[in-house]
Amino acid sequence: MTPRLLLPLLFSLSLSALAVDDYKLGPLSQEKPDVPKGKVIPMPAHESKIYPGTSRDWWIYVPAQYKPEQPANLMVFQDGHDYVGLKGAWRVPVVFDNLIASGDMQPTIAIFINPGHSGETKPQSAWKNNNRGKEYNTLGDVYARFLLEEIIPQVQKDYKLTENPEGWAIAGASSGAICAFTVAWERPDKFRKVFSTIGSYVDLAGGHVYPSIIRLTERKPLRVYLQDGSSDLDNPYGNWPLANQQMAKALAYQQYDYTFTFGDGAHNSKHGASIFPEAMKWLWRK
Repeated sequence: MTPRLLLPLLFSLSLSALAVDDYKLGPLSQEKPDVPKGKVIPMPAHESKIYPGTSRDWWIYVPAQYKPEQPANLMVFQDGHDYVGLKGAWRVPVVFDNLIASGDMQPTIAIFINPGHSGETKPQSAWKNNNRGKEYNTLGDVYARFLLEEIIPQVQKDYKLTENPEGWAIAGASSGAICAFTVAWERPDKFRKVFSTIGSYVDLAGGHVYPSIIRLTERKPLRVYLQDGSSDLDNPYGNWPLANQQMAKALAYQQYDYTFTFGDGAHNSKHGASIFPEAMKWLWRK
């Protein structure tokens, strides 16, 4: 190949490489001066009884439109530190402000909760809290009980939440995503909506069995939004893109109310955060 032909080809390939995982936040993730602002409230560090010896930070978001006489919907975010900020990756309070103001969501209280950590000194990053893997990757109802028995009742002391499970949603990324799905799977009487990004439906603690379990179990009343990317992880525990595709196929087989957005992203929040507002419109649609 001549240099004259080679240079355009190299330029084209470099542009293609730059385009991979090049997701941006849209206008619904930006603060708008004319939109009522909810409040983010830091909560006292929680010492758990269900996970003895662990402590965790958490926050709640209360929309400006909340009225005690009108119970609010609820959405719980695992790895809450990554979602709670007004700047950064997800900007959940900003997105909720915008969608609630536009009528695309009903007033919804959010809980942003970190995984637990045992020991006197916490790591600088909550991603490294040492109880995260146990809480998030383990199948069964323990984490659901933790939310229902220890965390949510603290919110209900001050705020009215709907008793309709169609008004309760749960979200997470990576191990937080399989955690969110497990909570709804175990307790569809409480949680009916799941937002899962780059979900770890692999064999970190047996989560690779979910596609088979879904196919063999009578359909539950869940609505599930899945996201993943072709550049997600591939390691001894499994292949994340394949695992999420298998989850989507299993949900389709059992005729769940689900959608699956598959891009070219890696194991990060870029793609998930860019589609978050539209995902919330889909998840909360009537």
